[in-house]
Amino acid sequence: MAPSAPRTRAAADLRMKQITLDNQSCTIRRLRAQFATERRGLATMKKELEDTQVALEASHKVIAGLTEIGLSMSKRIEKMKVKKQLAKTNHVDCHKKFQAHIHKAEDSMQAQHLIIEALVDEKGSLLQTIQGLQEANNAPTPFDGEWEEEPEEEPEEEEIEDIPLGEGEIDDE
Repeated sequence: MAPSAPRTRAAADLRMKQITLDNQSCTIRRLRAQFATERRGLATMKKELEDTQVALEASHKVIAGLTEIGLSMSKRIEKMKVKKQLAKTNHVDCHKKFQAHIHKAEDSMQAQHLIIEALVDEKGSLLQTIQGLQEANNAPTPFDGEWEEEPEEEPEEEEIEDIPLGEGEIDDE
């Protein structure tokens, strides 16, 4: 029996090696399946990352566009503020000029009124002088009775009031 023992041992060693190889083969298949699954997962992740990157780039373009629009609007708003300030300044200047013209017209009207009063007084004085000269020359008096001054008619003056300065609003009515 001695010769069969080494054969049995050799067969057992071969069988053990075969089992080990089978186990390694199973492990390799299982690892290949895991690797294939991981590869598919990585491919899916890669695709998702590419899609995310495309979306991110598009998002950056939108943000850049919105930023540009915002800057443009800010510039327009600043221009509008400047125009509004200029309009307000022009309105104030026009208001001041208009008030100056009104005051000048009032002063002119007052001066004319004083001139008219002086002329009326002068007229009365001249009429009295003429009447005195006629009496001195024994000329017939053209007047019936005493001289009566005509009552002064004061025309109704419309008072021009200062126009209140608004808050920079221009009324186009």
